[in-house]
Amino acid sequence: MTVPLPPLPPTGEDEDFRPGGRSIADILDAEHRQLRELLRRLTAEGPEPAPGRGLEVLTAALSRHLSAEEQYLLPAVRAALPDAAGRIDRAIADDRALLTALRELTDDGLADVAARVHRHVEEAGALVAALREVTSVEELIRLGNRLEIAEEAAPTRPHPGTPATPPWNRVVEPAVGVVDKVRDAVTGRPTYLADLSEPPPA
Repeated sequence: MTVPLPPLPPTGEDEDFRPGGRSIADILDAEHRQLRELLRRLTAEGPEPAPGRGLEVLTAALSRHLSAEEQYLLPAVRAALPDAAGRIDRAIADDRALLTALRELTDDGLADVAARVHRHVEEAGALVAALREVTSVEELIRLGNRLEIAEEAAPTRPHPGTPATPPWNRVVEPAVGVVDKVRDAVTGRPTYLADLSEPPPA
């Protein structure tokens, strides 16, 4: 099965060519682990201090993550597994609800966001596993490359009203992302897990 993506560059007669980069499955697995660990630290009771400005970083990381998944993971699953259309639609609706919850995130709303993120990780993980079964390693790497590019251009703040499916989300979200990044630069807002004093391990 072939996921509809632009063709790879010509490689001559080398049939063993593999594009460089990481698989979308490996990237998302690592991001899901990091998000869960950050949430564990933010919600943990006891002597371990919560990361300073952790809510801001969580909001930015999740906003980027959900945007990139909607641009590349979900369309790839929809194309590769037509029977999963209902699951994709539910995942998009859940993403919108999570982004809405993130808009006014405070310590009081963290438990709800944490529960939503755990559900997201379970569902996205199941979709990634299903995609792995029907997609080549090369296609997974190509999707991973596009996902990473999309994350760099994605919004760092939740915008649940933006389009959630291609082609419009691939046009609108980078434009919104530029505005978010200007606001982040002006306010000095941290947006990456690496900005934390003790970032979650990948």
